[in-house]
Amino acid sequence: MALKDQIPFGVSLPHRAPEPIDMGVVRQVATRAEALGFRDLWVTENSLDHVFCFDPVVVLTYAAAVTSKIRLGCSVVVLAVHSPLMVAHQWATLDYVSNGRAILGIGLGREHHYRQFEVPEEGRVARFREEVDLIRALWTEEKVSYQGRFYHLDNETMAPKPVQKPHPPIWMGVGHPNAVRRTAGIADGWMGSGGSTIAQFAASVPILRAALEEKGRDPTNFPISKRIFIAVDERPEVARRELLRWFTEVYRNPEGTDLSGIHGTPEQVRERLEEVIAMGANHLLLNPVSRHPEQLEALAEITGLKA
Repeated sequence: MALKDQIPFGVSLPHRAPEPIDMGVVRQVATRAEALGFRDLWVTENSLDHVFCFDPVVVLTYAAAVTSKIRLGCSVVVLAVHSPLMVAHQWATLDYVSNGRAILGIGLGREHHYRQFEVPEEGRVARFREEVDLIRALWTEEKVSYQGRFYHLDNETMAPKPVQKPHPPIWMGVGHPNAVRRTAGIADGWMGSGGSTIAQFAASVPILRAALEEKGRDPTNFPISKRIFIAVDERPEVARRELLRWFTEVYRNPEGTDLSGIHGTPEQVRERLEEVIAMGANHLLLNPVSRHPEQLEALAEITGLKA
């Protein structure tokens, strides 16, 4: 059975790299990924980065303008460094201008986010919950009044509302077991980060499934995904070298080349993807790290999207 007949696949839009990114390549990947039948395009958020990285809302809006069907997601927006009012408005607008194609991935962020943006870490989980509540309220209610520990609104309005009803899906991209459990009560989907290991993904899936069942939610209808940094080449040493460069220069974690990423010949890559699907993934985000148009074609062949 072709991989595409087992689960849907997303693909990364070129947006983060050791060198500047050509907008012509961004357009080429966006339009070709849609033509090939990939379900969604994804980016990350890395505002203060040691490498080149686009703002997610801006580059996804560009992708929305040159496509018509493919969905548009970010995994993840770090809510702590934004006003939830602004996030709600930006993503409602993206959903509106794309005619209902936005997927908002959210996360708590890491220590450096709080340090760089001078945001207090105290009460960060409670703040995060309020932020999610406010975003949903602004998306779905005509007038919003909210009295929380951190946020307060009195009969405020926001337009446009999202096209998707009741609202665009909110995915979480978290790895700690407690945060994975929290996902079951807060989110509409979950994506393991690209920097997390495949073994960590395998360990997280049963935790998430059990939490979903406790909440009375069906795990089979809940998106369970992982971002996989990936490199394909008929010469496996070339594929590994490209992925090693990514994990060394961008992630500063060379060990991730083999623990978190997938590299090798088309046959080897397909076999590894089968293994991740068997771990419980019902969606995968494939993230090439170089030669994006060429890698896109190779991944379409591996998944069966391209005959």
